[in-house]
Amino acid sequence: MSDLVTGDAVVLGLRPARLPSRGLAILLDLAVYVTGYVLISVGLTVATASLDLAAQAAVAVATFLLFLVGVPIAVETLSHGRSLGKLACGLRVVRDDGGPIRFRHALVRGSMGVVELILTFGSIACIASLVSARGRRLGDVFAGTLVVRERVPGTRVMPVPPPPPWLAGRFTGLDLSAVPDGLWLAIRQYLTRMNQLDPQVGATMAVRLADDLVARTGAPPPAGVPAAAFLMAVVHERQTRDAARAFRPAPAGPGAGYAPAPAPAPMPMPMPMPMPMPGTMPVVAPVPYVAPAPAAPVAPVAPVPPVEAPRAGGFAPPA
Repeated sequence: MSDLVTGDAVVLGLRPARLPSRGLAILLDLAVYVTGYVLISVGLTVATASLDLAAQAAVAVATFLLFLVGVPIAVETLSHGRSLGKLACGLRVVRDDGGPIRFRHALVRGSMGVVELILTFGSIACIASLVSARGRRLGDVFAGTLVVRERVPGTRVMPVPPPPPWLAGRFTGLDLSAVPDGLWLAIRQYLTRMNQLDPQVGATMAVRLADDLVARTGAPPPAGVPAAAFLMAVVHERQTRDAARAFRPAPAGPGAGYAPAPAPAPMPMPMPMPMPMPGTMPVVAPVPYVAPAPAAPVAPVAPVPPVEAPRAGGFAPPA
């Protein structure tokens, strides 16, 4: 198991596969490979019956290496460590850091497997797996890999009880960077099981955990706050910070917020006027021309005398 602890103080780790499940997966893989090897060998024997003994021996050796060495390496490389037997047993080959394996890992495992699985009938692999703390055979040791269990029974994660409302937001300025993951895990385990403990034992544990937390943060203990409520509030503050960090929006780039102007809509094309069919046009009679009547003479207009502007006085109209 690894020591990785999440923000909710939940331990994440890999469960190494043990000898019984690994042995069953290897037996299933060998059964498939041997069956394919036998079928192909029979077909090649019939096809190469006209060749000499040296050529038949070369074909037999090449077929053996292909099915018992090349095929397992190709299967583990393409399936990222999940062969047919491992898939049936819920196992998978991963690197020591938990990542998927590559061709070089499968090549080392397959090459060592010829010695410790086929030539010695699995005795070396069994001894190495029993001696290893994580159940690894020699191929895993040299390749830097580990066979883990993928189908693990799920465990229910109990939520941490919320702090009292009067403590909400009181520890926003507390420095939590020096608190180790092991202490977070111990605090969370206590908070999720404190109702199942004896009251006196639970109070003693809460005081001890609160003292350790105060020593790590460097802040004085709050006066009048129970130890259990203090632990609830601090764990809630850490979860709030982790959630804010996880869902923080990405910083805007130089071109953030710029929206290109929409393209102008195309002008609608005018609908063409339907042309009338020949012979259907109406016949319009010609209109006779009528000359316009002469205009009546206009009488001359007398000129209007200019109007003098009134002289300015000292009176100003009321506003």
